[in-house]
Formats: sequence, C-alpha cells, structure tokens
Amino acid sequence: MRPSPLHIDFEAAAQPTQSPQTYQPDGQAAPFPPRSPTESFCLQRRLMRSSTAKTYRPDRWGQPWQPGQEPGIDTSAPQHAHPSSAGVVPELHEECEITVVDFSHEDMQMHRLDNRSLVPFMAEPRPDWAMCRWINVNGLSWDVIRLLGNDKGLHRLAIEDLMNTKNRTKADWYSDHTYLVLPMQKLIHLRSDLESESDCSDIEKNEFSSDRSTKNKNKRKKRGPFLKSLLSRSMSSKPSSMNPPKPLDTSADLHDPAKGFITARTAASIKGPVSHVRTLQRYHCGPNEDRIQFMEKHSALASKNLGVGVEQVSIFMTSDNSVISFFESSAEDIETPIIARLGTRETILRRSCDASMLLQGIIDAIIDLAIPVATAYQDAIGELELDVLTEPELKHATSLYVLTSEISQFKSNISPIFNLVNALRDHKSESISTPSLNGKPGYLNSSGVTISQMTQTYLGDVEDHCILITEGLDQMRRAADNMIDLIFNTHSASQNESMKQLTLVTILFLPLTFLTGYFGMNFERFDGVQKHSDSFFWIIAIPLAFVTCLFMM
Repeated sequence: MRPSPLHIDFEAAAQPTQSPQTYQPDGQAAPFPPRSPTESFCLQRRLMRSSTAKTYRPDRWGQPWQPGQEPGIDTSAPQHAHPSSAGVVPELHEECEITVVDFSHEDMQMHRLDNRSLVPFMAEPRPDWAMCRWINVNGLSWDVIRLLGNDKGLHRLAIEDLMNTKNRTKADWYSDHTYLVLPMQKLIHLRSDLESESDCSDIEKNEFSSDRSTKNKNKRKKRGPFLKSLLSRSMSSKPSSMNPPKPLDTSADLHDPAKGFITARTAASIKGPVSHVRTLQRYHCGPNEDRIQFMEKHSALASKNLGVGVEQVSIFMTSDNSVISFFESSAEDIETPIIARLGTRETILRRSCDASMLLQGIIDAIIDLAIPVATAYQDAIGELELDVLTEPELKHATSLYVLTSEISQFKSNISPIFNLVNALRDHKSESISTPSLNGKPGYLNSSGVTISQMTQTYLGDVEDHCILITEGLDQMRRAADNMIDLIFNTHSASQNESMKQLTLVTILFLPLTFLTGYFGMNFERFDGVQKHSDSFFWIIAIPLAFVTCLFMM
C-alpha cells in the first residue's frame, strides 16, 4: 500500500487562526466539538515548524534574484524595462564620494564630486592636455553606475559583477575595456566613537598587568582542574571593568544587519574617520548568525579590539587610457597615497601617464594594506605559542582553531590575487570583438586595452608581496596545527602520569584488599582471628604488599 503524501503548509503562521464553528438551522453559530489531544499537538507543531521556515537566496545589491533570469544588467535600458533591472533604482542608492584626477607630464587637476555634480562634469569632454584620467568612486549607487556605464560603454556582465559584492577574483577582457574585481583586506579598530587613544592605552596596560599577575599567581599556586574550572566560571560571570566593550556583541553598530556591516576605523589611524565595513567572518558568512558572532567574539584579534575588514574592489580600465575604480567604503585608504604620488612630477606614476601603471598602483596599495593584517596574526599566534609552551590548556585549542579558520579565509582572499597579477603580466594586446552594452556588434580596436612593459615589470613586485604573505600564512597554519597537537599530547601525557599514579595506588592496596576479604569470612573456626589480635593482619599484609609491588613493577 502506497503511503499518503506529506503536505507541509509554510504559510500557516501568517494566516489568522479562528476557532472552527458550525451553524445550526436558525443561523446561530454552534461551538465545534473540541479537538483531540493528537489534533492539538499536530496544530501546535505545524505552527512552530512554519515559523522556522527560511528562504535562502544569493546576496545581491539592489536587484532581485530569480533562477534563470537574464544575465547582466543593461545600464542603457529604460527603467524597469527588463526583469533583471527591476527594483534596482529605488533600492541601491548611496551618497558617493567621487574623485576625478586628470594628469599629464605638465599638470594634474583633481575634482571632488558627488552624485549630482557628476552629471554635468561627465557631459563635458576630457581636456586635451589630460593624457590619463582616474575616476575613483567611494560607495555603490545605481545613478553613478548607470552614468559611468553609459559614458564608457561598460559591459552588462561587468555591471552585474560590480553590484554583486561577493565575486571571485578575476579579470574579464572586453573589446574596449577590461574589468578587474578583487577583495581588499585591511586592519580595523573595533572601538566606539567615544573612546580615545589614551583610554585605549590605559586599558591595554591594565590588561597586560592583570595578565602578568594572573600568570604569576598560577605559577606560584597550582590548582586542581575542578577548582580551576570552577573559579574561571565564577570570574567570567562577573562583569570586569578591565575588559573593553566589544562592538561585535551588540547589534547597534551594524550598518546593515542583512549585509553584515559594522562600524570601525582603519587601524592605520585610530583618529581616522569611521566607516562601515564587513569583517572577515561576515564576508565569508553563511546564514548562521550565531556562528558568526561566536567566531568574532573568540577571534585572535578581538582581545586587542582589532579586526579584519573586507570589501570588494571593482576596477575598469578602458582603451582611452582611463581607470574607474569602485570601493564600498574604503576608497580613502587607496586614494590618499596615489594622489600624493600623482602630485609629484618625479614619480614613475606621474611620468608614465599610463592607465595600466595606475592600475598597478591600486593593486599594490591593496596588497600593502594586507601586510599589517598578516603581521597582526603573526603577533597573535606568537602570544598563543608562548601560552601553549608555558601552560597548555584545552581552551587554547579553541583559540587556535578560530585562528586557523581566519588565516584560511584571509589566505583564500590573497591567493587569487597572485593569479590575477600573473594574468595581467601574461596579457597580450590583441584585437578582439565582443557585443557592446546595447547589444550592437563591438568595434575592433587595434590598440585595445594594453598592459605596458613597465607595468608588467612592476607587477612582479606585487607578485612578490603576495608570495611572501601566502608563505607566511602557510607557516602560521602549520605552527597552529603543531600547537594543537602539542596541547593534546601534553594532556595525554598528563593523563598517562595520573593513570600511572592510580595504578601504583591500586597495586599497593591490591593485597590489602585481598587479605581484608579473606579475614572477613564468616568461618566457624578461624584461628587467625580468634587466637590473634589485629597486629596479626599487618604482620601478613605488609610483607605481602611489598612482594606484590616488587613483582608488579
């Protein structure tokens, strides 16, 4: 007999529940017979299960997701003309900070624009003296993306990848432009706006002195495992003024909980501007928010109120020697040093007037921001190594697991950049033709998007930095794995020593237990008990215990 199909109604909780009624012939409502206990249990279970139903969709900025939809986003199409662009305009809007830099050998001009002032600026032609132009956009807004996409004829697939902030690191080559996407990782401060630098130093000093005093007390007086765990639980339950607040534990600092943003500062300057960034755990997060909060709370950098901010960077390089870069919130970290180099005539970046060299400078600055992150992890693993070598505990294994997880995620963002740099160095300028944004055949450009020989040479320096970072991360992972093995080996040796001592005690009391059972027998005639005192037991027990210990050991 075929079983009946199971139907689950996930919308049961959204419908108002009414008590079922029956109607008598006179129109009066009569109470329905009461439900059986089984029916009541099934109804409660149905309501509880329907409230826990979840919908899993890819995270997209300002655009709905549907399986099988048209790929790409056409910036030249009318609003709501295509399902893929429905809902983009009202949802994805942000006040962007736009910087346009025109430079040549003789002059350099910089313009600070916003969403509204960019429209008349782009309507004017680029000056003839400007050999290269850099448009740097801090923030993602559909009106800015649409304006620049129509002006430069950016491909619809590149526009879609630009708005989807979780892409893989890659370089896409089109007829008259290329699109690069890569993650930027930087060290951030997780402190609130009310905390000053002096407060930070005082707290760190108090933490350091308290840690040293705690370690000295532990060295002078060793506690048992039960007493030690009991005291640690009681101390952890009490609020301590030495520990600074962790913004990650509260939801008030989230810029957008759905996207996982937090409020933080760049670690290069604790007095710098506050921005909204995503942590390393939230950038690679899944739908499990509890796991994210646990990993952030027990992060190796959380004790220092540091974290790793990650955001996607999208770069367009066009055939007219222009570069367009999009940052989510940290454009200032890259823009400041590059503008300083462009302001000096003697720099290679200024003298070359090459868009590919400007592209190399952006990638190099992104890699340079990742170096302090690797150094912070190296410092954290050094402190853990010192704790493991002096007083190994099982809680250190949890910290090392979280650390290796963060190192793996950090490396997964750095390693693809190495392949991206190799792709740029190996790129050969060829005449290619791909459909343009409006669907018309693209034209062949003999020059196309070129990577100069100078750029290929200096990209080798970026490649060396990537290799050094990845090799250091591999070494830290191996050290963390070795420390985890050391912790468990140390605890195994300690347990073996305890078992050895327990075995010695067991061997010592084995003959005594045997004799106690023997002399405790209820015999009618027992001369050893009836004619002797208790000293007779020890006369036999002590030599027997001594002989047994010699034999067993």
